[in-house]
Order: sequence, then structure tokens, then C-alpha cells
Amino acid sequence: MKRWMKYVKPYKWYFILGPLCMIIEVVGEVVMPKFLASIINTGIADKSVGYVLMICAFMVVTALLMMAGGVGGAYFGAKAAVGFATDLRKDVYGKVQEFSFANIDKFSTGSLVTRLTNDITQIQNFINMLLRMCLRAPGMLIGALIMAILLSPSLSVIFAVAMPVILITLLFVISKGYPRFSKMQTKIDALNSNVQENLTNVRVVKSFVREDYERQKFGTSNHNLRKATTSAMTVMITMMPLMMLFMNLTTIAVLWFGGNQVIAGGMPVGDLTAFVTYITQILISLMMVVMMFMTSSRALASANRVVEVLDEEPDLNDFHAAHKDAEIQNGKIEFRNVDFKYYKTSQDKVLENISLTIEPGETVGIIGSTGCGKSTLVSLIPRLYDADSGEVLIDGIDVRDYDLKKLRQGIGMVLQKNVLFSGTLEENMRWGKEDATMEEIEENAGYAQADLFIKGFTDQYQTELGQGGVNLSGGQKQRVCIARALIKNPKIIILDDSTSAVDTATEAKIREAFSTNLKHSTKIIIAQRITSVSGADKIVVLDEGKICGVGTHKELLASNEEYQEIYYSQNEKKEANA
Repeated sequence: MKRWMKYVKPYKWYFILGPLCMIIEVVGEVVMPKFLASIINTGIADKSVGYVLMICAFMVVTALLMMAGGVGGAYFGAKAAVGFATDLRKDVYGKVQEFSFANIDKFSTGSLVTRLTNDITQIQNFINMLLRMCLRAPGMLIGALIMAILLSPSLSVIFAVAMPVILITLLFVISKGYPRFSKMQTKIDALNSNVQENLTNVRVVKSFVREDYERQKFGTSNHNLRKATTSAMTVMITMMPLMMLFMNLTTIAVLWFGGNQVIAGGMPVGDLTAFVTYITQILISLMMVVMMFMTSSRALASANRVVEVLDEEPDLNDFHAAHKDAEIQNGKIEFRNVDFKYYKTSQDKVLENISLTIEPGETVGIIGSTGCGKSTLVSLIPRLYDADSGEVLIDGIDVRDYDLKKLRQGIGMVLQKNVLFSGTLEENMRWGKEDATMEEIEENAGYAQADLFIKGFTDQYQTELGQGGVNLSGGQKQRVCIARALIKNPKIIILDDSTSAVDTATEAKIREAFSTNLKHSTKIIIAQRITSVSGADKIVVLDEGKICGVGTHKELLASNEEYQEIYYSQNEKKEANA
């Protein structure tokens, strides 16, 4: 409860007023049968129209008060539940933003989406129902039970038989339902992951004509969800017919024994009528309790899944940073005996014994075969991952001792996969610097050679991009991403194979802009083409996670076998194409 009180406090008056309003409705429901009994026993028996009209007037006023209480309870309950869910969703989303790649991989993207949407909605629905029923159901149960006992203690003995049976049935249903709802939520995770993957990669699906396969894959996920949902609901579906059976059997018993008392003259007809109504109210209140527990079963499963996200500790944090006020000043980078592997239980290292120094303002190229660890190496600089052993230092300070925000603000990174967001080109570029002027945006777009095509658009920098920038070509997206990184004016800029879709002439202009306009920034360029790094101050050659050569283009071409192999294979291809 301590965990959830944080989300209750801002809406405490709604949490209080909602149930209190429902009490007004409960009081009305409890006294209504008594009014009806008075009409039958006194008004009709004495043939007093005035008495009947008076009691009817009381009933109308009571009904209006009940309506006001019901509407108020529903309104305040909805306000409290929606507010609670909104704040909870905000905190869960904020926690996800702190996650490292490893944390996100642990849950999967689809599962996190389900927890942020479906699971929190289940909690919201339960709170809404709880606020409307938490006092109404027990209030009606207790009130109707007291009134029934006052009317006929002997008939009330029937409850002593019916209620234990109902409660035992309720506990059985909850024990069976909870694990099935947990399983159902995991199937929703799988379905969401399937849909997300398909929509994100729809171009690949269509280009390989894999629509039928994806339909079949979705059908399997959908079938598994249906099976899990049916299994969970089957237990709950039996609850309502059983409750109706108990209600009808109890009513029959009351009518049988109560009818005999009426015939014997021991009980007025009006009292029997009121007693039957109270029986109905008692059993309806028990059904409300059942509904609450049914909803709570699913909400509890969802709440546990949400708590898992809130309790997850990001494996990358700056809680113990020794230099929280430090900012990147020069951009000197050092790798000291760095080892790294993605799976901590694996024996295979992605990077092994990496030692490298990059001086401020240097342009360093990194080249090597696919999968040799180039992207992983540069990901350690802004702490997208942490080294398993060894140190990565910037300006002599371990990157783990920087404040994460300040560390990443000093680094501009263009990832291998170019990601843009829906919105205008200008909005996308402002990711690099939120308060950038249009002059800065246009200037850096020029450095990245992006202004050439942007000015060809009708709306230029106000051009709306589709999701992921689908209305731009691969080369255009790369140039916009480069411009976005340059606007930060970072001390370190990392280009992870980010000119692969750009022609050689445009790439040469981008490199020229780097050398003239970013001469004080440390530049790291990962590339597949040797022409992309041949002009670098030094080139690092990676092979199977190890550095096998460092030097200039001429030095490596004269002495490094791996570099020679890449160079000659690329030149042979050029000659063959020529």
C-alpha cells in the first residue's frame, strides 16, 4: 500500500468522496423495502390513500437522493481512477526511459508497451470498480442483513447456510483465476511484439513477399491469446450462473418457510415482501464482491507486472558518479584493457583487451569485417553499454564517473540505424539542440549536405516526416541525422557507418566540412569503405574484437595484412565494375 499511496494522495478527496456518495445510494436501497412493506401492511390494509401517497413521496425523494449519490460516486470514482492511472503510467514511462539496452531487451519492447497500456488500464478499471463497490457492497450486505434479521430472525437462519457456500466458491474461483490471468497477459505481450515487429519492418516483409508467413505468425499469436483468454474467462464465466443459482435457491427457501409463516399468521405479507427484497440485496452485494474479486484477480496480475518495471534497476546509472559536475572539455578518449560481452554468462568476448588513445581534435577511422565489434566499441564511449572490465576515459575521467546527461550532451552520435521521428524536419533537427536558431539549423544542414535536398521540398524545413522518416531516402535520412548531431556542437562526434547510403562525392564534402568546421572536435568514423577513412589522422583495424593495427592509411597499407586484404578486395571490385 505504501507504493500505491503515492498515486492516491493527489486525488485523496476523490478517493474519499466517491465511496461516501455510494453510501447515500446504499442507505436508500436499504430503506426502500421498508417503505414498500409499510404501504402493504398499513396503507393498503387500512385503505388509506393519504398514507400511501405520503410514503410514495418519501420514496421519490429517496430515489432522487440515491440517483445523486450514484452519479457522484461514479464521477469521483472515475476521476480518482483515471488520475491514479495517469500518474502511474507517467512514472513507468519515465522508468523505461532510464533503462539501458540490456534492460529493454530483458522485458522486450512489446511487453513494455503492454505494461504501459493494457496492464495499467486493468488497474484503472479495478480502482474505479473498487471505489464504487468498496462501501456499497459491504454497506448493502450489512444493512440488508440487519433489516432482514429485525424483520424475521428465524428466516435469517437461511443465510447461515447460503453465505459460507458462496464464500467457499468465491475463494476457489480466485485461486484458479489469478495464474490464468498472468498467463493471458504474457500472450498479449507476444501479440504486441509480433504486431510491432511486422509494422516496423513492413517494407522488408513486402519486398520478400512474406505477407502470408506474417499472417500465419500473427494467427498463431492470436490463437494463443484466445486460448489463454478463454482459459482465464472460463473460470469466471461459471461464477455468475452459480451465484444466480444460489440466489434463486435461497429465495425459494425464504418463500417456502416465509409463506408458511404468513399462512399461519405469524408474519405480515409486507414483511415477507421486504424480506425477499433484502435477500436479493444481500445476494446482489455478494455478487458485487465477487465481481470485485474477479476484477482484482486480473488487476493483481497486471499490478505485479507493472511493479516489475518499477523495481527494475537500470544497469547503467550515475548514482555513484565521482565527477557529477564534470563536462567534456577537450575530447580525449582512452580505452584501457577493455573487455566486453553482451551475455555475461557467455565465454565469447565481443571486445577483448582493447587499449587505445584518441587525442583531442583527432579524426580516427575504425574499420574491420562485419561483426568485429566496431559499433560496440564506440557505444562504450557515451555509456550505451558499460565495459565488463578495464576503463573508458574521457579527458582522464572514467565515463562511469560522469553525470550521464552531461556525458551524452558532450557527444554527438549518428547510429548505424538512422532513426527519425514523426514531425517536421526542423523538429527532428532540434533534437540536437532544442533552442537552436534557424541559422544554426541551416548552417549544420549545410555541413551535412542536407540543405541540398531540403530546399527542394515545397515546405523546406517545415516538411512533415512520416513515422521513422519513411518519406526520405536512406541517404537523405543519414544526412539529416548527421545534421542533428552536429547542431549539438559536440566535443566528440561519432559516425557509425552513417554515410554508407551517400555517394562518394557527397561523402567527401561532408568530410571536408568536418575537417574545417569541427577541427577542435574529436571525430570517430566507422566505415566499410576505406575511402571513407583513408584521410583520417589514424585508422584502427579491428578483427574479432581485437585491435590488430593502428596507423595512417600508408602505414597500414604497408604493414597490416587485414587492412591490405580489405583494401585490395575493394579495389578489385572497383576494377571489376569498371
